[in-house]
Amino acid sequence: MNTITQIREKAKGKRKHIVLPEYDEPRTIEAVKIIEAEGLAQVTVLSPDKVNPLDNQRYIEQFYEDFKAKDMDLDAVKKYFSDTLYTAAMMTREGKFDGFVAGASHTTPDVARAAIRCLGIDERITIASSCFIMAVPHCIYGDHGTFVFADCGIIPEPNPRQLACIAVAASELGNKVLGLEPRIAFLSYSTKGSAKGKNVEKVLEALSVVREMAPNLLVDGEMQVDAAIVPEVAEIKYPNGPIGGRANVLIFPNLEAGNISYKLVERLAKARALGPLLMGLTKPCSDLSRGCSIEDIVDCVAVTAIRAQ
Repeated sequence: MNTITQIREKAKGKRKHIVLPEYDEPRTIEAVKIIEAEGLAQVTVLSPDKVNPLDNQRYIEQFYEDFKAKDMDLDAVKKYFSDTLYTAAMMTREGKFDGFVAGASHTTPDVARAAIRCLGIDERITIASSCFIMAVPHCIYGDHGTFVFADCGIIPEPNPRQLACIAVAASELGNKVLGLEPRIAFLSYSTKGSAKGKNVEKVLEALSVVREMAPNLLVDGEMQVDAAIVPEVAEIKYPNGPIGGRANVLIFPNLEAGNISYKLVERLAKARALGPLLMGLTKPCSDLSRGCSIEDIVDCVAVTAIRAQ
């Protein structure tokens, strides 16, 4: 069973209610037909006529109370809630939906801001970040071509503690959604001291932090990507390392590296890239690339539903 089929089958196990606020996006409408036909989730396409005006006014007032201390005025809040994106996020927070998926017609910063502001941050993880599930065809690396890449969408220059939190969140997502036994590699331009620099030091500090946070995780670094995923290279560059070139969760040192890498793998290896899947929030939420396909929307809804199970 390939990764995408596995995800869809798992989503059917306990159907969750996912809201899609991009009601005027044709790809969303087509995706809903597939989701409903396959029984992956219960879905609501949230058009303005489905929003109770009294509820929306209550959300506006609640949001304003939450953020007025941060110099957000009421007119700005009303403008946010003229878009169903923020209403969907507040309805998810309230428990009317189990998760939400958007991004086909909104930018990642727009979706991330709505999710962070409305859903709030998980106190255990402490930061919002993102990951991609990468399914690479005809690939012997990772878990038969399946990887989790993080962070590829949110934090430009994570500090060591943030990198550690990203690693913990990504490993938990990979385990829940895919059943992966996480083997986590902190990536760098250096493998175990082959080069020096501040970025190498940052990765080493992150490794120390994550081992304190989650001592049972199999995690190592710093590693160049070939040493992380190719056993033959690992044997040369880092013999007897605990991961042995079998990493399936790749933690990038910054957003630039992560974003470039996932897009290269997606285009050059014809991989499926599901995400950005937002992590570290109180409820599951998935962003979409504005260049996403109908199938991408279907599969991100399936992943969001599994995370809500």
